[in-house]
Amino acid sequence: MLAAYNTALIGIADGTVDDVADRIVEPGFDRRSDGFLVLAGDGLPVGYGTAFGRGDRQVVGIQVWSQKPTVADWLFEQTLQRAREMGRERGHAEITVDSDVYRADESLRALLADHDFTASTTYQRMRIDHTGPVATPEEPADVVVRRGAFDDATRWTAHEIIIDSFRGQLGFVARPHEEWIEYLEATASFDWSQITLLEIDGRAVAIRICNNEFVETENCGSIGMLAVLDEFRGRGLAKFLLREAFARDAADGRAGTILNVDTDNSAPALGLYLSVGMNPTLVSDGWCRILPVN
Repeated sequence: MLAAYNTALIGIADGTVDDVADRIVEPGFDRRSDGFLVLAGDGLPVGYGTAFGRGDRQVVGIQVWSQKPTVADWLFEQTLQRAREMGRERGHAEITVDSDVYRADESLRALLADHDFTASTTYQRMRIDHTGPVATPEEPADVVVRRGAFDDATRWTAHEIIIDSFRGQLGFVARPHEEWIEYLEATASFDWSQITLLEIDGRAVAIRICNNEFVETENCGSIGMLAVLDEFRGRGLAKFLLREAFARDAADGRAGTILNVDTDNSAPALGLYLSVGMNPTLVSDGWCRILPVN
């Protein structure tokens, strides 16, 4: 159902069975109360909605998929109600509810606007194609490259860099460390060898987390997260991590490398990705609303 919905909008399924499975086993998601599946009389699914509370549930993400307007309306109300319940359970007077929507999904954009949501940020899916071998870049001077995160100390370090780099960005809520570990280990497209850290003078200052999210659907590598601590930006660390990922994906026979970027955040991320040869292929918007829980 989700593949048919996405294909009608953007021409590709943009997801796999593993992607759906990853969502419903994600720490913090309760399948008994946080997901809604609507079946037609013949037993086939015609709608799906989820509500996912982040952190102390002061931020809740909702998603709705249905080509039937009446079903989409019902799912929207159910997910909003579940979001309110999460806020009340944690004692909040109000919560932030957000939802990521393809720019092409006019009906869902209208539904959000009708419920007083506003578009607050834009996400670009970036891609670079690999038509042959890609040169591996030289490691930056005075930088030590650490590959893999197989021990507790390295995983703590990786998590701390992510929190420090994304703190304050719209929609980002830091997970407790053990929940972060559980989330990654439950993700079918990830393993700990896909984390790379850069160190300067013994301090970890940058991270890249790759995954196999787009291997099945597009034979592409994926960079799920790229971050450099503020005081170490402008040294070419992000470009090195990008170009090295491109070289590794090309050597593995991948058709390209894909990542998603928030183009409205404080860092000039879009310009960085354009400068290394990536191009936008898909646009989504992040919508949000402050919602009283009563």
